[in-house]
Amino acid sequence: MSAFTCIKALIIKELLMLFRDPKGRIVLIMPPLMQLLVFSFAATLEVKNVSLAIYNEDAGKHGYALVQRLAGSPTFTDLRFVQTLAEVEPLLDQQQVLAVVHIPEQFSHDLDSNQSSSVQVLLDGRRSNAAQIVNGYLTGVIQNYSAELQQVAQITPLVVLVERNWFNENLLYLWFTVPSLVGILAMLVALIVTALSVARERELGTFDQLLVSPLQAPEILLGKTMPAILVGFAEGSIIAFLGVWLFGVPFTGSVPLLLAALLVFVFSVVGVGLFISALSTTQQQAILGAFVFMVPAVTLSGYAAPVENMPHWLQSVTWFNPLTHFLITVKGLFLKNIPAVDVWAHTWPLLVIGCVTLVLAGWFFSRRLE
Repeated sequence: MSAFTCIKALIIKELLMLFRDPKGRIVLIMPPLMQLLVFSFAATLEVKNVSLAIYNEDAGKHGYALVQRLAGSPTFTDLRFVQTLAEVEPLLDQQQVLAVVHIPEQFSHDLDSNQSSSVQVLLDGRRSNAAQIVNGYLTGVIQNYSAELQQVAQITPLVVLVERNWFNENLLYLWFTVPSLVGILAMLVALIVTALSVARERELGTFDQLLVSPLQAPEILLGKTMPAILVGFAEGSIIAFLGVWLFGVPFTGSVPLLLAALLVFVFSVVGVGLFISALSTTQQQAILGAFVFMVPAVTLSGYAAPVENMPHWLQSVTWFNPLTHFLITVKGLFLKNIPAVDVWAHTWPLLVIGCVTLVLAGWFFSRRLE
């Protein structure tokens, strides 16, 4: 019997073990689809349905007009009007509102006199990210009203800021989240499938049978690797298709480039999964090991926070994270139509990471076999 036939039989055995068990099929298919739906709508970077308190001491028309503009914004759905300054502190302290807008008593008088006036915004710093975003919303409303007053008074502003967003003109969060989930969920599936492969053999008592088979250690590794690559590649492809068909995310790049980058990305992940599997003696340990790797990998990928915001030493660490490179590629292909040169610039590190992790996993696996 040739080595190719033995490896093929091992790959078929692994796939049958994955899909023969109804619970196994559910684990492979349902969680990624549920996570796609949940993360797409729940893990949003937008801030909506904000509770806002307004303390308007101004009895003039400009204070009323500014309040109406805040009330008409779809961002602020819960407006609370306070009459005294003493009512403000409990609202922020008990997190009943995220921000408070204080319009001073002389607001209309100053504007009618062509004098500058100020509006105070109090923000809940415990929710710093949301507070910064809401501050940007409030600043935009106030600046738009100021620009309208300048036009009425026929005053030409010294500086006019014209904004235009490239690649995502309306800043739709789904256009950012769904392409990222192609990499995150494909990595999750590939990691779990690979991490469970050897641990499952140990629990079922078939690991010793595998050792006495005519297969060598590299051939066993190849047989354990290929099913995880196929399953992870299939999951990533399905999620990318659903992102375009179900969520309406535009895909402007090349489909073959995306599939090639996805295949290399999954290849770079399975080495880590094999290493975890070689260390684990039970499937529970394997799952815990996979999530120990997943959490920092997602955190350092640039999905939740830009890599540029991290310290320089931590930015260097992100180079060794496969997800960091793939997210740049997948978002670039979805929204920017990046050329093959740029895809290759972020794909060759994945090849290096995959080769190194597979060699280390193979070496450790061989040591464990001895």
